[in-house]
Amino acid sequence: MAQTTRQVGSSCTRERIVQAAIRLYREIGYRKTTVADVARDASMSPANLYRFYPCRRALEEVVVAELLEEVSAAAASAARSGRSGLERLNAAFRVVSRMHEDRLANNVRLHELVVAAAQENWPASLSHADRLRGVVQSVIAGGQAGGEFRAGSPMALACCLLDAMDAYLNPSRIKAAALRPAFDELMNFCAGALSNAAFVDAAPSQVTSIRAGLAYKLPCRA
Repeated sequence: MAQTTRQVGSSCTRERIVQAAIRLYREIGYRKTTVADVARDASMSPANLYRFYPCRRALEEVVVAELLEEVSAAAASAARSGRSGLERLNAAFRVVSRMHEDRLANNVRLHELVVAAAQENWPASLSHADRLRGVVQSVIAGGQAGGEFRAGSPMALACCLLDAMDAYLNPSRIKAAALRPAFDELMNFCAGALSNAAFVDAAPSQVTSIRAGLAYKLPCRA
């Protein structure tokens, strides 16, 4: 009983520290925030904070993990919606892109932290990539089982698909100045790459209606 109480108390303290860090990172940025700032906001001493997080980077890792877990959880939820595999992939990718864009627009300092984690391959960012890859692999495998997607390794196809959509899934590229195809253009390209020709011939009305919503609408834009 006493051990359980201590574990709960420790978990609550860790969460209090993380939330204090998120508030400060949002307000002044992670580069300007010190461990002492976080400890003060969490109503504890720096020495006490170090009992839970041995260094500043460890705390930043936990914050990034929490921010990215929200994104991967939303992607997994979106991937369970829709009637077809293509609809599920479209929903998952769109929600990831929108969440990164929303953070850039409304919490730019938190976005900068997530971008740094992506560019430097922090473990939290790599774990997020693994979770997203798992979501996409599962959808592709389901689409193959139903005859919608062509044969091939679900993992290999997932990796190809994620690379193709990287301009909208990678937080470090959300504000890229280089030209990139519109989201719907990329999804239409991916739909063609994944499609099982026999399935298209067997169910033309269904596939046509799905892909009509992903038809080319815009030229490449900045």
